Amino acid sequence: MNRRPIAAALAFALTACMAAATAQQRNSLPDIGSSAGTVLSPAKQAEYGAMVLAQLRHEGYVLDDPLLDGWLGDVGQRLAGASDRPQQSFTFFLLRERQINAFATLGGYVGVNAGLVLAADREDEVAGVLAHEISHVTQQHVLRGAEKAQRESLPILLATLGAIVAAQQVGGNSSGDATSAALMTGLGVLQQRQINYTRDNEAEADRIGIRTLAHAGYDPEAMADFFQTLQSVVRMNQGDERAAVPGYLQTHPLTLARISEARERAAKLEPTLANTASVASSNPLLPPGLQIATGARSRQGQGNTGDFGWARERLRVLSATTPAQAIREYQQMRAKQPLDEARRYGLAFAHQLAGQNGEALAELAPLAQAHPDNLWVQIAMGEAEAHAGKLAEADRRFEALLARMPTHRALALAYARLLGERDTREAGARAVAVLRPLLGGVGGDLPFQQAYARACEIAGEPVRAGEAWAEAAYLSGRPEQALVQLNNLKKRDDLDYYARARIDARIAAITPTVLELRRQGVRDEEATGGRLSFGIDGGR
Repeated sequence: MNRRPIAAALAFALTACMAAATAQQRNSLPDIGSSAGTVLSPAKQAEYGAMVLAQLRHEGYVLDDPLLDGWLGDVGQRLAGASDRPQQSFTFFLLRERQINAFATLGGYVGVNAGLVLAADREDEVAGVLAHEISHVTQQHVLRGAEKAQRESLPILLATLGAIVAAQQVGGNSSGDATSAALMTGLGVLQQRQINYTRDNEAEADRIGIRTLAHAGYDPEAMADFFQTLQSVVRMNQGDERAAVPGYLQTHPLTLARISEARERAAKLEPTLANTASVASSNPLLPPGLQIATGARSRQGQGNTGDFGWARERLRVLSATTPAQAIREYQQMRAKQPLDEARRYGLAFAHQLAGQNGEALAELAPLAQAHPDNLWVQIAMGEAEAHAGKLAEADRRFEALLARMPTHRALALAYARLLGERDTREAGARAVAVLRPLLGGVGGDLPFQQAYARACEIAGEPVRAGEAWAEAAYLSGRPEQALVQLNNLKKRDDLDYYARARIDARIAAITPTVLELRRQGVRDEEATGGRLSFGIDGGR
């Protein structure tokens, strides 16, 4: 995707914002502290976070994959539940960029680059980064930065998007572009406020994050281990100025003292957790079989999902420029040493995406036999069978899995997509039935809306299909397009009372989002035949 027009427009808009803010600051009262939630309500924070995610999707940054989303969400929600604010809502998502980076924004939205997962050696290290970002949210570091921007009359959404785009581009493929350099110049203090944090905030996020990491059953030393990994990346890339400093270090400065402090905190925490577990196990008021998770136990794999290897290799393939590039990566690995099972899965998945189904099946068959209960392998095997023309075998595999796990999101979506490819009314009806158990909680689920829209379309349910396509447009950062689709849908003469009520309610819900985006300076001209543009319109 060519992002130069986006970067240029953001640079112009943010430079204008900075000028306006500077003028206002001359006559403003001194900042005597953050309101910490009185300027932006929790509902408004969640609204901005959802808008950021939708706009990042629209620009092609977000990698939506049900299996990977499930894995990252499992890790993130476990950490969130062990944090200081378990009632805070969090949404975790992946970006396809291979630069090492992660960030948190308003409403508990936490983004992780593919490159960060690829650089990690184990799940605990990814969890360490997530725990750190979660702490930025729970300690209200993100909120304070956004509220300060609002007090200075800066559009929060545009500033946040600009900071994220800039952080993604620095050190990446676009780092040499003049527009990217202009964007960074225009951001200046904004990036510091929206993504970067003060040294005290970083230390607090490390301290709270390490404690969260341990309470969730992960190794508390994993954060320091990953910092050490980042230092190694910097040393290896010293000859390449563009990649010398990973994006994560642009926004989270790293020093030897910080690594040492992280290790010291982890070392002090482990005896405390061990004593807590000992006291708890001897407490007569607690169930005799109760087990308390500690950092020491997590080193034995007690805190992990067990899916890190499969997730990392799937992510390696999906973040590659092309499936052919991913295949070459695995061939280079195999030339050095035999591939382990996870990497053989990754190679098979790359063959599958490249349309080389025979090669994919050859790699997957022994893995599927060795891991009959592994959904990563079994889903890939069923997809390869279907694409190789073995529809009966694929159907038997998916139907058997669904009989055991009818509400598993990734499994249902994979089968529904395969059925949608057949383009028959019968396949569409079966896909609708497969997806129906998930209908209860899919408000923000883009892959579900896309699969459900296609299933309804070929099953002969045009109204349901139209509603789902409109929802998919909304979640993809196209709320104005969603409104156009819903208003067109309202013109149908075959709508019953309930369908019309649903459509009217959704139009009423989406309209404020469109107005807020315009107020923030984000306009979708494509909805009326133009082109998406970022700019400041004075709140009109």
